[in-house]
Amino acid sequence: MSTLRKFSPWLLLFGCYGADAQDAKQVVQQAVNAEINASRNDHTHWMFHESDRKPKDDVVQWVIGTSKGSVTRVLSRNGQKTTEAQQRKEVYDFIHDSSAQAKQHQSDQRDDKQAEDLLKLLPVAFFWTQTSKGAETTVLHFKPDPNFDPPNREARVFSAMEGDMTVNNDQHRIQSLKGQLIRDVTFGGGLLGRLKQGGSFSVERRQLEHGIWQITATHVNIQGHALLFKSISEQEDDEKSLFERQPDNITLEQAATAVMSKK
Repeated sequence: MSTLRKFSPWLLLFGCYGADAQDAKQVVQQAVNAEINASRNDHTHWMFHESDRKPKDDVVQWVIGTSKGSVTRVLSRNGQKTTEAQQRKEVYDFIHDSSAQAKQHQSDQRDDKQAEDLLKLLPVAFFWTQTSKGAETTVLHFKPDPNFDPPNREARVFSAMEGDMTVNNDQHRIQSLKGQLIRDVTFGGGLLGRLKQGGSFSVERRQLEHGIWQITATHVNIQGHALLFKSISEQEDDEKSLFERQPDNITLEQAATAVMSKK
């Protein structure tokens, strides 16, 4: 994939360091390919503890993924503990509600597609340079390519970021991705939304088993508002821990029993 490049100071910089930039871009493309392939072929299921803090929506919960959806046992909401009876009711209400499962499935599919689409932008929306390489990881720095034409609103925000990505050398998997908005991003001249320069995000991942990587921490701190985004929180701190692998063929009923057995 490539983008049209006009004569500019960016092009002069790219010309001076063309070989290094191409090498860095190849590392990025290889990582993107590895992530997409792994996502499409990973059918494992996991239970984990999650603390997801958003304004007016702060939950602590246990989560188990299944092929029919994720079963969640909410331990507390906005600082208020839920009773075990309430937790049990919510768990079993979900596993017997096909419409709720379908709604969750549609949301998950939408999020997966959005994540894959944004991954595919990494090699084409930015200029990349390798800043360090060790025995286990390579660190790359990215800056927006001013000639990139974002295909949608999410891409407009994403392509206004500058930051760093750490890639695992052995498996070409993305270990961390951190970025900061280097300019304001407006929609409808600011009438529909404005995200302010300086906002940041970071994603941390770790390997649970060989070839199986999961996000363990997501932090988003973007100032402003964007009425256009319904699935993106501008303020969020999400942390996952205590991962336990579950049977590949685990059912909703088995997941409910397992999640309610946690202390």
